[in-house]
Amino acid sequence: MQERNNYTELEDFLADESFRRWVQTEEDLDRWEEWTLENSKRAKLVEEARLWLLAMNVPETTLSQADIQLALESTWNKIERKEIAQKGANSLVLKLWNNYWLSGAAAILFFGLVASWYFTNNTKTDTIVVTYKELVSENYEGLVEQTNNTNKSQIITLSDGSSVLLKPNSKLSYPKIFIGNERKVYLSGEGFFEISKNPQKPFFVFANEIVTRVVGTSFRIKAYSDQPNVEVLVRTGKVTVRSNELLTNLSSKRKEVVLLPNQALRFVRQGFTFNKITDITLDESLAHSVGNIEQLSFEFTDIPVTQIFKTIEQAYLVKIDFPHSKLKDCHLTTSLSDQPLPEKLKIICKSLGNNTSYEMNGNQIIITSNGCE
Repeated sequence: MQERNNYTELEDFLADESFRRWVQTEEDLDRWEEWTLENSKRAKLVEEARLWLLAMNVPETTLSQADIQLALESTWNKIERKEIAQKGANSLVLKLWNNYWLSGAAAILFFGLVASWYFTNNTKTDTIVVTYKELVSENYEGLVEQTNNTNKSQIITLSDGSSVLLKPNSKLSYPKIFIGNERKVYLSGEGFFEISKNPQKPFFVFANEIVTRVVGTSFRIKAYSDQPNVEVLVRTGKVTVRSNELLTNLSSKRKEVVLLPNQALRFVRQGFTFNKITDITLDESLAHSVGNIEQLSFEFTDIPVTQIFKTIEQAYLVKIDFPHSKLKDCHLTTSLSDQPLPEKLKIICKSLGNNTSYEMNGNQIIITSNGCE
């Protein structure tokens, strides 16, 4: 098992029976996933090997000679563009084609690309969907994925202090620790985001065809791949929304829209249009979709702490346990409108003093306190 630490070429992985079993059956007896996430460069190589292996299962297809020739030109144009963007890609392609054992896989991959090209170029549709899976596969940071298969929203705290209220039937992929000068996460479904401010490190949410950029604000994104629209609704701050760069064939239509509080954007897949809503109260669909977290006020003036905790419970759908007898006479005046959930809790605990602290475990929050000063 230690031999894989020396793997430097795609052939090393493809010749490994354990690796093939993991990719094809998802049976991870040798902890390939954990090993992959230990190193970002390694993760990139593993992903390339995985895609080649999966390509072996592409079914054969029958195309005319003219179709094959056109597809060949299209495929090699893609390869040439990738060579410009990625160092050494050309030598990698040549090595794969010169390897006798892999020539079959390469041929099957080519015909898979041909079949994909043929379907794309011979099926008339105005609807183009960039999937969550495609977006995640473009990232090699070793992402953590959280899926909400329950009927209740789940709170996720990110390494920078930002929080995400992930709705049912939704997924979020994010790095354990944000590195570099950008923060990127990937959403499938619906989530309410509260982003920790960091002007030097903008935050990006990739959700199907759109990318939302923020510095520190709160907003909701609804991006289910099986629905006709993608929506972004801003509660506080400012966001910028643009089309995803993966839509290269529609680059001429790429747009960028700035949204302010109580404004929204509806991206319509049919026709690839961006519709900006400057007052969400005038849009019946959006007005009915606004949840507690977007309606409740977090401006408190001499309000009992018990009531503040109740407001947080209603907004985030969490359960807060705290010592009622010690905090029943405590009141606070504070503004928590533009803070992620962890920051809200920190401010409350600091205001109470007396060694007050909190602990989060999923949707359960425990407050420890000796009472207010």
